[in-house]
Amino acid sequence: MPKTPAGGRPDLKPVNVEAAAIDIGSKMHMPAVAPGWTDTPVRAFGTFTQDLHELADWFKACGVISVAMESTGVYWIPVYEILEQRGFDVILVNPRYAKNVPGRKTDVSDAAWLRQLHSYGLLRGSFRPDADIATLRAYLRQRERLVEYAAAHIQHMQKALMEMKLQLHHVVSDITGATGMRIIRAIVAGERTPDVLATYRDVRCHSSIETIRAALVGNDRDEHVFALTQSLELYDTYQPNARL
Repeated sequence: MPKTPAGGRPDLKPVNVEAAAIDIGSKMHMPAVAPGWTDTPVRAFGTFTQDLHELADWFKACGVISVAMESTGVYWIPVYEILEQRGFDVILVNPRYAKNVPGRKTDVSDAAWLRQLHSYGLLRGSFRPDADIATLRAYLRQRERLVEYAAAHIQHMQKALMEMKLQLHHVVSDITGATGMRIIRAIVAGERTPDVLATYRDVRCHSSIETIRAALVGNDRDEHVFALTQSLELYDTYQPNARL
């Protein structure tokens, strides 16, 4: 049976003796190691790449094997990658989880408290996929953002068309479809005649040429054409295949 101190709770024994932790920041990282390993168990390191390698060297000199850090914004990513490359066992911790563990003294720094919890095995690491999966996930997330940006510029094009009194969205189901994009590109290129614009109708469009022509009688103010031109250029930036 473990010894029970006066407070009525059994003593905790470290399970990760070589544990360390880092309080992640945007301009400064505060790592902590066990107090008996060095005269300065909590130090400050910068966020430049050379600083991170110096942090890894310090951990190596202190005999650290496992490192815990909070997943703060994106600032943890360079630290995680370098420490992982240097052979450390790194775990990510949800900041809410670490802060909700009771028993912390007020004079203990965030890094020292995180290290203490990690040494007792009280931290649960967040899921971190393998390098190949992480790379694929980064590409997919980037693609998702670009699709969102393109969708915003579709709305901007539609707004510019409505300000020009062109009711294109009422006669085509999607202004980025074949008919819509042909007409928009013709308008940006300088064409304003409804009869000519209606001839850009795709054969699959449900609206007739007469209906499209009627919807394209509007007011071509320069500022609205300028907004339409910029929105189209930005849409093409995020959806380059739309120009084909």
